[in-house]
Amino acid sequence: MFSKQDSDGYKEFLPGISMKTIVYGEKTLMAEFILNKGSILPPHDHIHEQTGYLVSGKILLTIEEEDFEVMPGDSWNIPGSVAHSVEVLEDSVAVEVFSPRRDEYIG
Repeated sequence: MFSKQDSDGYKEFLPGISMKTIVYGEKTLMAEFILNKGSILPPHDHIHEQTGYLVSGKILLTIEEEDFEVMPGDSWNIPGSVAHSVEVLEDSVAVEVFSPRRDEYIG
């Protein structure tokens, strides 16, 4: 699968947090997230391993009980079934890869 950059296709799934699937395969899925300052992604977990990269902005990422102030160029990996949350400190863009593929993000 190949995908060209496109500004369409974002879906808001929480107030101030929008995402779109960029590309996916049999085992992984890559998504781009637009995060508005002040937005909160509450603590949650899922079976998917999650690897991310902050393109722009600034977020506070909490993995289990550890806080990370994430700046552009920083990256992270969250094992499956590990609680995590995000507080958006500045308007931000993040790219994340999920394995196994998150089928609910397709379509």
